[in-house]
Amino acid sequence: MVDKRKSPRKFDEEFKKSIVKLYEGGKSQNALANEYGIALSSVARWVKQYSEVKIDDDTILTARQIKQLQKRNLQLEEENLILKKAIAIFTPHSTND
Repeated sequence: MVDKRKSPRKFDEEFKKSIVKLYEGGKSQNALANEYGIALSSVARWVKQYSEVKIDDDTILTARQIKQLQKRNLQLEEENLILKKAIAIFTPHSTND
């Protein structure tokens, strides 16, 4: 018996970004999936991954960059908490004798 499942196709990043640009230009995810023969779940994932967000100073970030910044922020908050605890431990307490 022959396995009829298709092996997953690989799309390069530029292709994915071009699909997202078409979506941002007004095409629906369903239309893009049908037109290019891509799974709807792939289109949805690419839109989530590559859609851009413009912030106050006209900087543009992708969802991936925002996720990386959130991860870095969490790491820095944890480091900050550790340093605060270390300062509390190693700073002599003043006594009013």
